[in-house]
Amino acid sequence: AAVPAGTRETREKMSTRRKRIAEHLLEAQHATAHLTTFNEIDMSAVSALRDRIKERVEKERGVKLSFMPFFVKAACQALEAYPVVNAQIDGESIVYKHYVNMGIAVASDAGLVVPSIKDADSKSVLQISRDIADVATKARDGKLTMDDLTGGTFTITNGGVFGSLISTPILNYPQVGIL
Repeated sequence: AAVPAGTRETREKMSTRRKRIAEHLLEAQHATAHLTTFNEIDMSAVSALRDRIKERVEKERGVKLSFMPFFVKAACQALEAYPVVNAQIDGESIVYKHYVNMGIAVASDAGLVVPSIKDADSKSVLQISRDIADVATKARDGKLTMDDLTGGTFTITNGGVFGSLISTPILNYPQVGIL
């Protein structure tokens, strides 16, 4: 919408969803200890595999194969090896999740949202890719449900979509980690 000349500020009421997201981000800042680490990894094997199969996968399965499903699969394997990172804090208890509902940060017109891919740990890379495409489409179309937006046990974000090389995301509380 065009802003009238001379207008220095405008005010917009937050949607209930946006207000809830803001509350969760503030809660994460106040209720968690933050640690950020950066690591380099060799993606040459994954890149070669993706280059080799992406056209066939798109043609035969109708799925655009990005790097994200490979990250999700690798993160699920790491979370199985280190279950405390897939745990959540509940008062004075640690709740160990024996499944992974992988939150995937998606940019939409309504802002950044984090729908979760339910039981990602039990899915193939192709099914994860399909599920990511489905929630991204729902986010862009404004059709995400509360079920899509809740229940995540771990999140993967991607600051690269905003042109950044390195970013420090805020935890999706009560999760204990974000990649």
